[in-house]
Amino acid sequence: MRGVIMGEKKGFFSRLVSGLTKTRKNIASGLDSIFHGFSKIDDDFYEELEEILIMGDLGVDTTMNIIEDLQARVKEEHIKEPAECRQLLIDIIKKQMAVDETAYEYENRTSVVLVIGVNGVGKTTTIGKLAAQLKSQNKKVIMAAADTFRAAAIEQLTEWSNRAGVDIIAQQEGSDPAAVIYDACQAAKSRHADILLCDTAGRLHNKKNLMNELSKIRRVIEREFPEAYLETLIVLDGTTGQNALVQAKQFKEVSDISGIVLTKLDGTAKGGIAIAIQSELGIPVKYIGIGEKIEDLQKFDADSFVNALFEKPEEDE
Repeated sequence: MRGVIMGEKKGFFSRLVSGLTKTRKNIASGLDSIFHGFSKIDDDFYEELEEILIMGDLGVDTTMNIIEDLQARVKEEHIKEPAECRQLLIDIIKKQMAVDETAYEYENRTSVVLVIGVNGVGKTTTIGKLAAQLKSQNKKVIMAAADTFRAAAIEQLTEWSNRAGVDIIAQQEGSDPAAVIYDACQAAKSRHADILLCDTAGRLHNKKNLMNELSKIRRVIEREFPEAYLETLIVLDGTTGQNALVQAKQFKEVSDISGIVLTKLDGTAKGGIAIAIQSELGIPVKYIGIGEKIEDLQKFDADSFVNALFEKPEEDE
């Protein structure tokens, strides 16, 4: 079994490397020209480095923090050669993006996982994939279709429940989302579910309604299922770059968020956004998605991700 898992992970890593090719070409080739093109570490060197990172969708604030850390390390370690900064830079970003061991605590407890995000980012698909993966770990999973504003969302989640072989609690389109969550909490308790996965609406254009809706859903969970561990994951589309960061900030205003799922990283030139979101919001990226298959959603591994972002495989040469 371990061999199968290792093979899956290796397969996922090679697909991640391939998916991040555009981002890597944006960042890695620029970095290499700096590390090999400068003969000394000076203000011009740092300025060029800044520009490459900002262009790679790391954002201004995140880039400044990384550069400050790099300058401190260069000074501490008396580094004189620009080329030696490459590994330092990679190490700084890996350390910043490392996911704590307790990040997946919800898997080991009776939990409610609230999945939020705007429409079109892959929210329902993410829930389906998570359900299938948790079921394969012998967890009893129930889904709640609380995005009642789109009939398609209910149908899509029902399809995923059939594929994953897990129960779903749903009502008609236009039902009160909090009522669906209420029913789902009762079902989760009576059926002794390990994890309740909740889909939610993503109508960010009406922030006040969304805020009220998410608050109401949270109140229902806290009142009806107080013993459950509450995990809130926001799903963001990796291809939207800085827009994903804006969305995350807006959702953070209306809801506590414990983790980020970054989808559609296959083929994006904006993969650097993962670093910016994690850094600016202080919320860990917990999962990344690189395709349609169930195994194309995986737990985030900082080393693999940063390697895939910065290393130059032979086909990039």
